[in-house]
This record gives sequence, C-alpha cells and structure tokens, in this order.
Amino acid sequence: MDNIFPIVIAIVAVLSVIVVLMLVVSHKNKGGSSVKANTQRSAKNQAQIVREANKKLARDPHDAGALTAIGDVYYTSRLWEKAYPVYDELSKLATANPDIDIFKVTLRAGICAVQLKKYPEAIAILPIAYKSNPHDYDVNFNLGLACYLNNMFDKAVPCFKKAVAIKPDAPEVYMYLAQSYYKLKHYRDSLPCFKRALDDDPSNKEILFCMADAMMAEGHGDKAMKVFMHLRADPVYGARSSLAAGTVHSRNNDNVSAIQDFEICLRHKNAEPEIKQECMYKLAQCYIATNQMQKGLDVLKNIRNINPNYKDVNTLISRYQELSQNSNLNVYLVAGQTDFIALCRKIVVSLCGKGSRVKIEDINMGSVYTDIVAFVSNPRWEDTQLFRFFRTNGSTGELYLRDFHGHMKDINSDRGYCITAGTFTDEARKFTEGRPIDLVEKPQLTKILKSLE
Repeated sequence: MDNIFPIVIAIVAVLSVIVVLMLVVSHKNKGGSSVKANTQRSAKNQAQIVREANKKLARDPHDAGALTAIGDVYYTSRLWEKAYPVYDELSKLATANPDIDIFKVTLRAGICAVQLKKYPEAIAILPIAYKSNPHDYDVNFNLGLACYLNNMFDKAVPCFKKAVAIKPDAPEVYMYLAQSYYKLKHYRDSLPCFKRALDDDPSNKEILFCMADAMMAEGHGDKAMKVFMHLRADPVYGARSSLAAGTVHSRNNDNVSAIQDFEICLRHKNAEPEIKQECMYKLAQCYIATNQMQKGLDVLKNIRNINPNYKDVNTLISRYQELSQNSNLNVYLVAGQTDFIALCRKIVVSLCGKGSRVKIEDINMGSVYTDIVAFVSNPRWEDTQLFRFFRTNGSTGELYLRDFHGHMKDINSDRGYCITAGTFTDEARKFTEGRPIDLVEKPQLTKILKSLE
C-alpha cells in the first residue's frame, strides 16, 4: 500500500499538467480566431462605409460627412492615391464649412501629397495646417520633408529644427536635418545631427559617407579618412569613398596610395559616370607624378574617348606626349626638387658656353621660381650671373622681370637669364630691351634640354 500511494500522486500530477496545457492551447486558438474575426469584421465595416459614402457622393459630390468617412478609411489604409483627392476636396470645403476640422484635413492632404511625391502641392497646403497648429510635430516634419524632397533645403531646415524641438526623440528627423545642412554646405551644423542619426541607425552607409565628407570639409581629415577607407568596398558608396580617399592621399603627395584608391574606385561597376571620369582624371595625374608617363597618357586618352571635352584632357595629352619624348622636359616640369635642381645646374653650364668655368654660389627655391647665382669665368672675362627658372608652360609677365632685375642689382649681378617652359609676354620682352637680361622660352629651352644627357 505504501508503494502505490506515490504512483497515484505522480499520475495525478501528470494529468493536471495535461489539462492545463489543453486549456492554454484552447485559449490561444480562441484568441487567434478572435483576432481573425475582428480583422474580417473591420474590413467588412470599412467596405460598407465606402459603399454608403459612395452612394451619398453620387447624389452630392461635396457631402462633407461622406467625404470624411471615406477619407478616413483610405488614409488609415494608406491608400494615398485615393485619400489625396478626398482630403484635397475637404480642404477646399473647410473654408466655408466650420464643421470640418481644417487642421486634420489639410495635414492629411499634405501627408498624402508627400507620399505621392506631389511636393509643390504639399508645400502649398501644409502651411494652412501649420497656421492652425504650429506646434504639431507631423505638420513641421512633413512640411520640412516636402521642402527637402523638392530641393528647398533652406526652407526645410527651420521646419526640421522645430520638429526636433517638439519631439527630440524622433529618429527620422535628425537624418533629414543633417542632410539639409549638408546640402547647404553648412557642414559644422550638420555634424552633430549626423552623429545623432548614426546613433539611431548605425548601419546607414549614406549617413556615414556624408558625415565623413562633412568632417573632411571641417578639417577633421584623419577621422574622415578612416570612414572613407572603411567604405571603399561598399557597393553603393565605395566608388565615391575611394575617390575621396584618393584625393586626400594625392593632396598629401602619397601618390602610391592614391593610385590604389583610384584603381579600387574604377573596379566598382555601378559607379556613376561622372565619378569614374573624375577618378580617371586624377589617376592619370598620379601616374604622371610617379613617372609612369605612358600609363598616365593611356588613361587620359581613355577619358578623351568617353568625353572629348572633359576638362583640359586634350591639352594634357599634347603636353605629356611631348614630355614622354623629352625626358629632360619632363624632369623640368614635373620632377621633384632634387632632380629639378640637378637639371638646372646643367642648363646653367650650357648657357654659359663651352670653355667657361662655372661656380654655383647660391640656390634659392621659391614657390613660383628658382634662382641660381653663379660665378662664371673664361680667359676673356669673368662675372656674376643670375639665372631664374620658371616651372610653368604658361605666360610670364613683366612684374616678374622687374623683380628679377631688382634682385640682379641687389647681388651685383652682371648678367641675367630668365628661363621658362612657356612664354614671356610682350610687355616682359619690352622691359628687357637695353638691360643685360636674356629670355629663354620653350623652343630654345627644348633644344637645350635635348642636348643634355
């Protein structure tokens, strides 16, 4: 008898659990059926409301009650195309019918217009709702959104700012406020908004890219570069990020890294044509800066095939084809300072003529020109000469010649040479008349450079 009693208790416990489970399942089934029944009943009621409203509107298209009823069904069901004309009509009737809630109908008309991309219509009607209730979040947000999507960013900013003040925890408004500031180039104002938007949506690559671009514009280059490098492989923002990273690297004379960035950019098949062309243009310049002249020319010619009038591509092709045939001219125009100075020394010796002894006494490298002072002697005479080198293929004017002549007097130079890979203006040539200054322009310089090793 003692052994049977525990068994009976165990059986009772198991049966109790089974009964409880059956009751729970039964309750859930009843609840599901109830929800389904309520949904069906709601749909049936809405269909009936629409039928009855349409009957009334067939007799009177301006029946405010019927329009209100049918508009509510369409709006809550997010049937924007059907809801918009209803609320547009109610908005017109509201001016003469005090029973119509003008704030509600104009707000809903505006929201429907935004959803249907009818931005001018939304911008026209939402201010009526704003006038009725200027402190409503939905009015301010949707009016700002309509302005933003209609590229009226200066009008969008105050709307979004007011929406933030009304509802600081609304996540969607910060992204649009940040983007409005960004598109207006108010980068400093955009940054805290971008940060808040990114806190709410860390996976949003658009926010991340624009924030990095804004940081770059505000001088936070290191932080921005980390983002650009991170986004280089992104299928949407990778091309633009690679272009941005390459631009920064080339600006810092890190042309090897820049080439890598630009090559990554060009591997993005879905990149916009203008992004690709800008990338190719900068890649060509980096190739040339790293003495990969033929690669640079090939890229420039590729750009010309796509767009014959892109920037100064035709001029660059002519220029670099000439440089590729004259390595010394290439050094003169684009090489580093060390190679350039070594070449200038050879030019000085060449200009002084055979049989002359040349002693370089001073070299002064400036941003526009480089001066070399030399003591030149031969069996017949000896004097101090000043050589000024302009690293340009443009035109050099009279002011530089006047400055050069003044410097000659300062150092008691007996003779001077001004050398350029471009030309001198007529005024500059006229200034040298009667003065001990020789002008060496591109044709003569090219001959000298071809004669050098």
